[in-house]
Amino acid sequence: MFSFLLAPFLIFAASFFDIKRVKFIMPFLAVLMFFPIYFSFGKGDISYYNGLFIVDNLARYILLTSVVVGVSITLALMSLDKHVNISIKAYKNFYRFFATFWIGLSISILSNSMGIYWIGLELATLSTVYMIKTNATPFAHKEAWNYMIVGAIAISLILFGIILIYAGAKPVMGEDAIKFSVLLQNVHKIKQSYLFELGFAFVAVGMFVKMGFFPMNLWLANIERASFYPVAALFSGILESAIMIGFFRFSLIAKEVNYSHLIGFSLLYSLLTLLVVSFLLYRVKDFMRLFSLSGVEHMAIISIFWVSGAHFAALLHFGAHAFLKPALFISTGVLESGGKYHIAGSLRGYKTITGKIFAFIVSFLMLGIISLPPSPMFFSELYGFGGMIKLAKSSHHLLLMIGAILLLLFFLAIIFYKFIEVYQSMKYDGVEVEKKVYFSETISLVVLSVATISLLLPKVFGFLEGIG
Repeated sequence: MFSFLLAPFLIFAASFFDIKRVKFIMPFLAVLMFFPIYFSFGKGDISYYNGLFIVDNLARYILLTSVVVGVSITLALMSLDKHVNISIKAYKNFYRFFATFWIGLSISILSNSMGIYWIGLELATLSTVYMIKTNATPFAHKEAWNYMIVGAIAISLILFGIILIYAGAKPVMGEDAIKFSVLLQNVHKIKQSYLFELGFAFVAVGMFVKMGFFPMNLWLANIERASFYPVAALFSGILESAIMIGFFRFSLIAKEVNYSHLIGFSLLYSLLTLLVVSFLLYRVKDFMRLFSLSGVEHMAIISIFWVSGAHFAALLHFGAHAFLKPALFISTGVLESGGKYHIAGSLRGYKTITGKIFAFIVSFLMLGIISLPPSPMFFSELYGFGGMIKLAKSSHHLLLMIGAILLLLFFLAIIFYKFIEVYQSMKYDGVEVEKKVYFSETISLVVLSVATISLLLPKVFGFLEGIG
């Protein structure tokens, strides 16, 4: 188990040395996070400490996507001081809190205990607060406090829900009722199922709040606007990984308790979120808010696909979002040249080879995030809608699924139109101003782009189908 935490401890220790030199070895330290995951493939489910931690294929996949994003962020951090005003002390703190964040994230993803999962999620949340504050502006400090408050509300809801679930299951399963695997295997023995359903509702609402779902759609966009762009990349690509794996595990158990309630609750909540987000996106004026609200949209889509039984589609969509969205946030360091976030003409003015590669990749990212082929999101949505139709045909949820599909298509059409409008403005409007692109951030985007394309490999498809 310790091998999964070695790399973040090394990053934490390295942050105490001369950061101007050490930041160039941070990506290599981050790569070390890949090896324990790689060597665990093909070994089935591996448990640690009496089953409190488990390395199954779902955990491997989500942790692997997070590692790719983590390595890319350390690459982008190498040139952070070229785009923003950041002190040496803030730089060091950023790496320290990034390492702490990664420890919390790993604990959450690998946890088989609801309690330990919550502890890891809380550790990741608190460390993110301090990463927001590395941007020494009143706006960032204000939003860090806002995040602390909203995060405390969300994490409290999750904790209260866990207590209710544990209370409902403990009379039957004893102390092991705290474990996800034991709950899933023995859920039909729970006599007080209403406690589980009530607990799941609190857990789900807490997780939805942390992902920017209704009614708190704007807090996440405000925080990512106030932060340095690597923090936004962390939020979209890694923190949401820990939240989503929790939703995946809890909802699998809730499905066995009462599938109709799970479907109705999750679909209505997610569709309400998409209703609000689609029209907020239509009015957005800058990159950070555009990408942030789009992230909320994709989390809602993943939730809908997962509870509809289209697990393969949800996992494929999750992976594509985990790579595409952080890459877009990282690209804002260049697109918002000189701190000016004008959309018009932001894809013009790249004269060097590195700059032209950057402009091409950003175009690929912009079109990929709205599911144009050959983006993995194009295929995930095809499989996702197929899964919803299959569920409608084989259950009594026909009208609900048809309504959900029609509403989804309507909301996605609004978002598609907005992104195409923004892309056209970036490419053809405005005054052309020469912009500087650094090698490290281009490499970061290349890594994430290659990872996105690799999701289309037959072996990856087969692996994801095995999880579902």
